[in-house]
Amino acid sequence: MPIAIVAIDLAKDIFELAAADETGKVIERRRLNRRTLENYFGGLQSVQIVMEACGTAHHWARRFADMNHRVSLPPPHYVRGA
Repeated sequence: MPIAIVAIDLAKDIFELAAADETGKVIERRRLNRRTLENYFGGLQSVQIVMEACGTAHHWARRFADMNHRVSLPPPHYVRGA
């Protein structure tokens, strides 16, 4: 099934992401650096991206929006670890 939503844990160098299909089932987990993160999303069709609102989240939200992705930035108290 195609990827519908991607959740990203932002960091300085290594980013962790979980991609899910339309039913919410996680179909892919990855650890990517900055360069490979941009390449990964550049190769995807438009998806929903969810990132915890933090200092760098707005920078990445603009980059992903430029790639035609939809971005959500929930506040930190709405985000919980898996």
